[in-house]
Amino acid sequence: MPSRFELANAIRALSMDAVQKAKSGHPGAPMGMADIAEVLWNDYLKHNPANPHWADRDRFVLSNGHGSMLLYSLLHLTGYELTLEDLQNFRQLHSKTPGHPELGYTPGVETTTGPLGQGLANAVGMAIAERTLAAHFNQPGHNIVDHYTYVFVGDGCLMEGISHEVCSLAGTQGLGKLVAFYDSNGISIDGEIEGWFTDDTAKRFEAYGWHVVPNVDGHNPEEVKAAIELARQHDDRPSLIICTTVIGFGAPNKQGKEEAHGAPLGDDEIAAARRQLGWPHAPFHVPEEVYQDWDAAERGAQAENDWNARFERYQADHPELAKELQRRLKGQLPSTLKSEKLIEEAQEKGETLATRKASLACLNELGPDLPELFGGSADLAPSNLTFWKGSRAINRDHFEGNYLHYGVREFGMGGIMNGISAHGGFIPYGATFLTFMEYMHNAVRMAALMNRQAIFVYTHDSIGLGEDGPTHQPIEQLSALRSTPNLSTWRPCDATETAAAWHAAIHRRGAPTALVLSRQNLAPQQRDKHQLADIQRGGYVLKDSDDPAQAILIATGSEVDLAIQAADALEAEGKAVRVVSMPSTDVFDAQPQSYRDAVLLPNVRQRVAIEASHRVYWHKYVGLDGRIVGMDSFGESAPAGDLFKYYNFTVENVVAQVRELLEGGE
Repeated sequence: MPSRFELANAIRALSMDAVQKAKSGHPGAPMGMADIAEVLWNDYLKHNPANPHWADRDRFVLSNGHGSMLLYSLLHLTGYELTLEDLQNFRQLHSKTPGHPELGYTPGVETTTGPLGQGLANAVGMAIAERTLAAHFNQPGHNIVDHYTYVFVGDGCLMEGISHEVCSLAGTQGLGKLVAFYDSNGISIDGEIEGWFTDDTAKRFEAYGWHVVPNVDGHNPEEVKAAIELARQHDDRPSLIICTTVIGFGAPNKQGKEEAHGAPLGDDEIAAARRQLGWPHAPFHVPEEVYQDWDAAERGAQAENDWNARFERYQADHPELAKELQRRLKGQLPSTLKSEKLIEEAQEKGETLATRKASLACLNELGPDLPELFGGSADLAPSNLTFWKGSRAINRDHFEGNYLHYGVREFGMGGIMNGISAHGGFIPYGATFLTFMEYMHNAVRMAALMNRQAIFVYTHDSIGLGEDGPTHQPIEQLSALRSTPNLSTWRPCDATETAAAWHAAIHRRGAPTALVLSRQNLAPQQRDKHQLADIQRGGYVLKDSDDPAQAILIATGSEVDLAIQAADALEAEGKAVRVVSMPSTDVFDAQPQSYRDAVLLPNVRQRVAIEASHRVYWHKYVGLDGRIVGMDSFGESAPAGDLFKYYNFTVENVVAQVRELLEGGE
């Protein structure tokens, strides 16, 4: 029977062999953390390789994702659909084993990790989702939602600022089923970290309110096991197990050095490691008895079968709750949801509202029919207006709510939202000012990369927020959002378009959405039933002329009404002008060419785009012959009305731009 050391050596061997074959990768972390992983996966982790999506599985996150061969080796050895050939194709095009773990590529990978610290944030989100879902559905005698979240982190994860944001919040929330393993090996890419990272990590996490198990020998399975036992006894707070390890353990000339971190060990060093580890086998060969001891298929199937039996009893005692839990875990929207009606109702009301207030009205209508909505704001709820009338904030003693006060933690909020989404059972939304999107931009990018539904609410969308000045007035942020692949961005012009934006975001099940909303009141626009339907196409003709259009005005958000007023003034001069509202450029761009041509009229080259944001984005719609009324600089501190005049967002300027274009074409 293989020893624990031999079982861990299978991870080490597969990892160094795959990195060597790929001629790139990070062998050091997998070799250093192999003993910890062996204990966790063989003695504690509840999972079923035959069903990676089993609802009550434990979640495992490799936050130090550069050590991806650790995870791939574990998945292969325990019986997931990941073959030796897949390991041999490590880091190759379209393989199941990309350089960093990617959700959707590899069965058993719970989230995409690589940007350090974000996996830890995702794990916090998963733990929040588990505890909240349990509060929603568990009943006396029926702990149907009952699993742990385990996360491996490295020095780099803890140096990143996001680790402070999310671990502070995890301690405050008392996430007792979150267990983190800190791979304390003293090495990062630049060498020994004592020159730039001397934090007392144990005291830091104790200050957060975590249970800390310090000074664990990461190469001693009994110490690791004892630490996990201690962690599982503290269900009132998250646990950090600090494991001292040797990076590249087993490679005699490179272990404990930065050379083992991010490059292949080389054939000679791998041969020497095989001798030192007592692993005489050829590359990518694992003895059958080692496979047998690693194989988790039988115990995984038994664990899921036991849960299925418990779920049947739960279903018998609580049929409606069981049905609702299944719906939410499948990601199906409730049949009672009528978000389309919100669009019609908003149009009928015709209210003058800030779109942030229109957004709150949507939440008040959607919320009662959508219990999976899980909201939050980065300490700006009174401004973002995300705390709707049915919101109930969770805290360490009461997790039956649907809202999280994130505090001033924008990046952490984004990472946690991604974890909540990856866990399942919720549609997370979170809010901040648009300019502070920059703090969380990489988390937004990760949501798009992972195809996760998350709704990012950004208010105070332009210089229109006024007196707070240029530090709070967004300029380039809209362009950044619109340039992010797989992210849908909406900037509505009134309450009707806001309802359409929320409808689109709720129904966009496989990808994130950004809603960009105004602080200032916006006038309602007139629409017929066809225009109302066309909002969902991202761009549409809001106002047309009786005669063939001579010029086209394209606008979003608060500038749509400006375009309407300018078109009216031009019409009074006998000029035929079309106004196009384009609340979502990405949705418009995805329409058939025939529709886009019907809206933007290719033969009309006299076009003016109007948006109180960076102007460069709009060249794609107005071309070289058109004009853009936009921003080329940061804003100023002044009342909104004064700023719009100062930066030439006026009827007079738009009219003048159109006149010049038409005169130039004559």
